[in-house]
Amino acid sequence: MDWIDVLQRIQVGENAQTELGRFRSFGDKDWQEAVCAFANTEGGLVILGVTDDRAIDGVPMDPKEVQERLSNALHNTFNAPIQARLGYHQDPSGWVHWIEVARVRGPEPLRHKGRVLVRGNRGNREPSATELQELYNTFGLVFTEERVVPGTGADAIDAGAFRAYMRRRGVDLDGEHLPLEVDLFNREILDRDFNGDLRATLFGLMCFGKAPQQSPPTRNLWIDLVAYAGIDRGDKVMLAGEGRGRLDEQVAHAEAWLKALGRHERYAGMQRADLWPVPLPAFRECVVNAVAHRDYAILGSRILVEVFDDRIVITSPGALPNHKRPESVLAGGTPRSRNESMASFLFDLGLMEQRGSGYPRMTRAMRQFNGTAPHLEQDREERWVRVTLWRTPPEAATPTTDHSMRTYRA
Repeated sequence: MDWIDVLQRIQVGENAQTELGRFRSFGDKDWQEAVCAFANTEGGLVILGVTDDRAIDGVPMDPKEVQERLSNALHNTFNAPIQARLGYHQDPSGWVHWIEVARVRGPEPLRHKGRVLVRGNRGNREPSATELQELYNTFGLVFTEERVVPGTGADAIDAGAFRAYMRRRGVDLDGEHLPLEVDLFNREILDRDFNGDLRATLFGLMCFGKAPQQSPPTRNLWIDLVAYAGIDRGDKVMLAGEGRGRLDEQVAHAEAWLKALGRHERYAGMQRADLWPVPLPAFRECVVNAVAHRDYAILGSRILVEVFDDRIVITSPGALPNHKRPESVLAGGTPRSRNESMASFLFDLGLMEQRGSGYPRMTRAMRQFNGTAPHLEQDREERWVRVTLWRTPPEAATPTTDHSMRTYRA
């Protein structure tokens, strides 16, 4: 791109392909964020030494030094080096520099200080959950539990949690006398990326990570919890919460949150019983299934637990694995898991019983509770699985209750 082209872009002003800015320092986040956003969308031009109202005020530094230091910043500031074309021109008002950014081609989107950015009409912003998922799909980063998580390393793994887990399994790590990184690698908690560097796998991060949601690709892999004062999402929110952390911690947080809603009384003759909204084993089984079997390739979505006056609904991203049918799952058919290592982890911790028995046990608990059965549904096109546990049998509803409101999109 030559000066005439740059001058024309200055005259047009900022838009989806052009960023204008005064130059304050090489570490200025404005031009760096613009570069990141352009690289993740359709590319663009960053012009330095120009005010927002398109007046040239120049960069008051040696032009060759500016070019050299811009080049160094492009290679060292982001999570991956950027190949960009640099240029400069001496206008009567001062030196103008520009960075011609192409769309980055690599295994993952570009990040600036840990943040993925995209370009809007005239600004840079973080993508929505849906946009982030589409962005990762575009770059070909489809997560399965054995894939490495970019930007992580051995220090992302909690060695204490790993050792405690291995002791529970009866494995004496001290007797092996192997370096921790070798143990983690041998057990697929770490693996090597395309550069040969050790990174945490998705399985390793979600089961043994210090802070699993701190990595940009995994920041939405947690449970959203919300209770409504009514039977639909338009009613007032009574209590909201989050189940973050490792998979077992997410399950524990969700169960503690449900308990915070309190018990209610039920009378059978003269006998009073204090009951949770639904049987805790049934609720726990639903949440464990959600974190164990969700589709982790859907990066922008969270597991959603919703409590209504008449039911609890747990929605998990992804369809049932390996073409399983809801009827087969409810009957306790041959177990199939999308995430075998995660399922085994939860089984070893005692959070999952014998594989394939979860839904029959859940059904038994709900039958004893109020005579209902779990309702399991899925939408393969929209990619979600949903389980409904009835707090009140549908036939016990008042005539004014609209039960057509009971099925929602995730």
